Amino acid sequence: MTKEERVIKVLDLLEEHYGPVKCYLNHECAWQLLIATILSAQCTDARVNMVTEDLFKKYPSIKAFAEADLSELEQDIRSTGFYHNKAKNIIGCCQMLLSEYGGEVPSDIDKLTKLPGVGRKTANVIRGNIFGIDSIVVDTHVKRISNMLGFTDSQDPVKIEFELMELLPRKNWIAYNTQVIAHGRSICIARRPKCDICFLAELCEHRCNELNKEI
Repeated sequence: MTKEERVIKVLDLLEEHYGPVKCYLNHECAWQLLIATILSAQCTDARVNMVTEDLFKKYPSIKAFAEADLSELEQDIRSTGFYHNKAKNIIGCCQMLLSEYGGEVPSDIDKLTKLPGVGRKTANVIRGNIFGIDSIVVDTHVKRISNMLGFTDSQDPVKIEFELMELLPRKNWIAYNTQVIAHGRSICIARRPKCDICFLAELCEHRCNELNKEI
């Protein structure tokens, strides 16, 4: 089986087992997803969703966040971790959305990554989930599992993004992230992967290497 054939088989199995998986961060519009994604750095989606449930009621618009008191916002998001930087970035991001983009979240990746606290991962979350632009999102699950599958041997998220763009069919780019997250949470768990029940085991370079060590 060639690498290209193995990639297609992996994608087919992910689709078969998980199907379309919606974005894990709760949101009703582009700016809410933008803020939720900023909050999700080094934090679980479940925790972010708990925080944003009240946060988006207290700050119901980009303008409200842009005018927020920094110390108060820090306390509002404290449980997501790194709250000093996150609060500063959220306020700065919303101020820039108002001053540079008329209060609209842009779809262009260069414009998105100019916003405070927004890197390529966050930008691609917005592009894929809000604007339907084919994008590869490299989070911790995608980085780890793509390495285990042998799709990449890089640890650099940007390099991984571009390698996956070359390797994966464009139509799978958006789904790959959420399906791999689902797989990473249910079977390929970081510290205790359930290789014995994994439907990707025969296609996984990590599993094959482990078996070879046992021989």
